[in-house]
Amino acid sequence: MDCRRCGTDVERPGDYCLACDTANCDAVVAVFDDDRATLTMLDDDEVVGETTVTTVPESGEETGTVQLRNFAGRVADEIRRKRPETVYAAGARAPLRETRAQLHHQFYRVGDDGAVEEVLSRRGDRALEVVETNPLEKLGGSHSTLIGDRDGMSAVQAAAQHPHVKKIIPGPISAGGSSSPSGLRAKATRADENGNVRMLLRDGSSVQENRVVTTAMDRERGERVREDLNEALAEAGFQ
Repeated sequence: MDCRRCGTDVERPGDYCLACDTANCDAVVAVFDDDRATLTMLDDDEVVGETTVTTVPESGEETGTVQLRNFAGRVADEIRRKRPETVYAAGARAPLRETRAQLHHQFYRVGDDGAVEEVLSRRGDRALEVVETNPLEKLGGSHSTLIGDRDGMSAVQAAAQHPHVKKIIPGPISAGGSSSPSGLRAKATRADENGNVRMLLRDGSSVQENRVVTTAMDRERGERVREDLNEALAEAGFQ
């Protein structure tokens, strides 16, 4: 592939051109399987190339962890070569999470089926506003108590770190029926028509419904934020 600006041959499709400091794609769509990742490079509404990174799964917990880290590292290196403005991701969660951890880019989740087509259909949408506020400053409202004490606060902070969360408003605490022995659990459920989400905290027989105000403008975008929040809560050990 030749650089779109200076014509210099770049090694791989969508690579950033070091000769003239020009990006040859503005977005990467990464679709993960357990043993491969397919990267599709986009420039506006045009597909400029595709690259596949593969790995060979190995047995054993420690070996598997190293293999996953190395696989994600190779995918991350491919994305760094492109210097995209945006990264969209879909597919298997473990390699997706590990790759995201190795990059500074914010990942935007898309559906596992037809990920590239979904992204192309969304390119004209207005990007969601990013909230730079400290996560602790996003907690507000008339109810200041969170169930679960430190665990409850940790769960709320895990959600508040999301760049599209503006505020989390704690709700009243109520009895939730049978007690759970598994400690504090947290789950983001259903986005409303304005893109806001509710997050349930459950500790023993107590339940608290908290309102999560997001920068999403509608239910569809709110559902994407909800999926991200549940991933963050799962990674933090609350699901």
